[in-house]
Amino acid sequence: MAGPLNRLTQVASVTWFGLMGIPQRRGSVAAAVFGIAGVVTVLVGVLSMAAGFRSTLAASGSPDSAIILRSGADSEMSSGLDKETTRVITESPSLARNDRGAIASAELFVIIDLPKRSTGTDANVPLRGVEQQAMAVRDHFKIVQGRAFEPGRNEIMVGSGAASQFAGLDLGKTIKVGRADWLITGIFTAGGGSAESEIWADASVLQDAYERGKTYQAVYAKLTSAAAFDKFKDSLTTDPRLSVKVFRQTEYYADQSSMISKLINSLGTLIAVLMGVGAVFGALNTMYNSVSTRTREIATLRALGFGRSAVTVSVMLESLALALVGGVVGAALAYFVFNGHQTSTMNWQSFSQVTFAFQVTPQLLVGGMIWATGIGMIGGFFPAIRAARLPIASALREL
Repeated sequence: MAGPLNRLTQVASVTWFGLMGIPQRRGSVAAAVFGIAGVVTVLVGVLSMAAGFRSTLAASGSPDSAIILRSGADSEMSSGLDKETTRVITESPSLARNDRGAIASAELFVIIDLPKRSTGTDANVPLRGVEQQAMAVRDHFKIVQGRAFEPGRNEIMVGSGAASQFAGLDLGKTIKVGRADWLITGIFTAGGGSAESEIWADASVLQDAYERGKTYQAVYAKLTSAAAFDKFKDSLTTDPRLSVKVFRQTEYYADQSSMISKLINSLGTLIAVLMGVGAVFGALNTMYNSVSTRTREIATLRALGFGRSAVTVSVMLESLALALVGGVVGAALAYFVFNGHQTSTMNWQSFSQVTFAFQVTPQLLVGGMIWATGIGMIGGFFPAIRAARLPIASALREL
């Protein structure tokens, strides 16, 4: 045991001497630490946008709910259903029921332009025509201000996300949509789901306003249980009167989020790689500087019997320590700056804005620390090799 213990003592001693010399190299050390912190902050911050977007759409559906579109359509924008089709769907025995009947809502989806509160630029905001059961179909739906719209009247309810992001969507105000003015009667939440990005109106009134006749684009439905989905789907897709596609809502919204999530993740990773290259050079510079200023110290320790492996490991540990400090700083900045930040972005599959909050998850923080560790290892490797290969005799002549 003496050998391993002796090596550990040597590593600890050389590492301690290196860390104690940091104040003399504080400029280069600070540059390396904050360079790594910047990489972690940007990486976690950008990826938290994708995590928040996915979380919002994931919260939009539940396993015991389904969405029905026209056969061949992959989103509401490209779907179309007539009144008879929606009637047949709502007669399914697999649907949950309450005192109003089947918990299903035939819905119309249109897009209107409204200015963003932050920039004043116009954005595509979803306006959804719904039936009375729409509130029962969505889990966690809650009116937090005002009241629901009255059927048959030009009244609308606004999701809390849309109300915070787009101008003019304040309770009691009137906005002009299509050929009519609409009174905002209520603000609602939906458990953080995408419905909070929408404006809701009575479907029949919206059909008249946009001259859509008796057509809809989707039916949202609550099933008796999650296990009833396959039976429900089979009954609709094999019915000769219908030409529809049936999705479990959780699967539908997961697919809706895939394009944006992949794009954000790819861009975030690319930016982090480019910044990481700069951070690696910063770490290399710092550790080469450390080895250079400690040439005589390292040579003296080697002359006293300290092994090359102890010197190599100590330089690597010093580099990792600085990287971990930078990683912690970057992770903390990302959490306090980005987590919970409200914004909106375009969902390219519906061509409308979705409001959501950045979500800095533990997985992202761990990923950021892994990046910091990798930068520290690369940045310390070559200086560690150089330190181990320092010629003892020539270095001691500098004493």
